[in-house]
Amino acid sequence: MSALDREVLALMRDVSERIIMPRHRALEATEIIEKADDDLVTIADREAEVALAEGLAKLHPEAAIVGEESVHADPAVMDRLSGTCWIIDPIDGTSNFASGKGHFGIMVALAENGFAQAGWIYDPERDRLCAAHLGQGATIDGEQVLARPSGANPPHLAAMTKFMAPAQRKRFETEIAPNYTLVQPPGAACEQYPLTVLGEHDVAIYERTLPWDHAAGNLFLNEAGGTCLRLDGTPYRVDDGRRGMIGAANRELFDQLIARLAAAGYQPAA
Repeated sequence: MSALDREVLALMRDVSERIIMPRHRALEATEIIEKADDDLVTIADREAEVALAEGLAKLHPEAAIVGEESVHADPAVMDRLSGTCWIIDPIDGTSNFASGKGHFGIMVALAENGFAQAGWIYDPERDRLCAAHLGQGATIDGEQVLARPSGANPPHLAAMTKFMAPAQRKRFETEIAPNYTLVQPPGAACEQYPLTVLGEHDVAIYERTLPWDHAAGNLFLNEAGGTCLRLDGTPYRVDDGRRGMIGAANRELFDQLIARLAAAGYQPAA
């Protein structure tokens, strides 16, 4: 691990041990708030973001802070994404965390000029750190990792269909899904990206691509030798506000799905 990896991991562990895990399966009803339809926040999310922001600011004081909950409170915080900034998802998979079922984790990225330069995905239940640095590869718990396909035929496809518009969903179900073995998305990008790298899922289609959900994971998958790009083949920027992205264990799987989406006339929702 790099020195920065060790420092970020120590911070994530501390926040997990003090704030997140004591609330796991122990939340009061009043500690779970619905920000919008199917979009929850808990007291643990809010307290964890504050603690992470304070710790990260000490590691790189010049970097602005863009946290999921701070953006919810003030959308103008998104304007910081084009500069040097820390991007924080204090609990990715909040619905899983709130229900006490499924995977959740902390996601942090350091971005500059719209692109992630480093990213960290911490699973507090496994005490597992997935890390990546631009141009330096990806690691899990300090060991280099390379993305690999499952070898399944048809390939395994995870699709977050709940974020698709009705017309998109219909095209997906009738023209795309029959070419794949559909696998259940874990409901958390912090788990979806490692599943794609580790040969469980071959390809994933994302509709909503918010920076706190995808900055770290996109970099992790690409640095592991997979392919994670927009539907038009362009790189993911944290500051462009676009929708639609494919993450695949290799370029061939990416190209196959892109060709099928194009033939079906599938386009990201506006």
